[in-house]
Amino acid sequence: MKILTNIKLEQYIKKAKEGEQMAFNYLLDHFWESVYYFQLQKTKNDNDAEDITIQTFSKAFDKIHSFDENFQFKTWLIAISKNVYIDFLRKNHSSISIETTVEKEAEVLDIVDNSPSPEDKIITEQNLAKLLLDIKQLKPKYQQVIHLRFFQELSYREISEKIEEPINNVKVKLLRAKKLLAEIIRKSS
Repeated sequence: MKILTNIKLEQYIKKAKEGEQMAFNYLLDHFWESVYYFQLQKTKNDNDAEDITIQTFSKAFDKIHSFDENFQFKTWLIAISKNVYIDFLRKNHSSISIETTVEKEAEVLDIVDNSPSPEDKIITEQNLAKLLLDIKQLKPKYQQVIHLRFFQELSYREISEKIEEPINNVKVKLLRAKKLLAEIIRKSS
């Protein structure tokens, strides 16, 4: 991990509070591994750790104006990450499996698809020009699902119909595409 002086970090935090996108990118790149590996130790699952890390940064960037410079930024991020992890546990333990009809399942999928996820927010908040260049580095099949989901704002069901693949395949492709894109963004910044 790169060493970041307190003065330089304070400058990036100040710029992020002013809404400067490059400062958000820098903070994300610099602290991603710390939060991700913290969550990987807790969840023991790469996808869950990645999802929680994305949610952590989304919440942190939404609340960056409330960050108190008297505290360490990394500590603040880890505290947010702990809370996101607790919410994740509550959500997973409170879910009850029930048998549903095809119509009920469709209703649930429609409800879920109507609100943007934290991953959606993070991706849409990225600098558009840089993001488009990064997306072009993905394989065409991944470019396609990213384009359909985030630029055309199609639901998983609509993407499934458009590319003629099952919804679960769409979800897996999209997860993989986001993971690869996050790696490209991390390497290029």
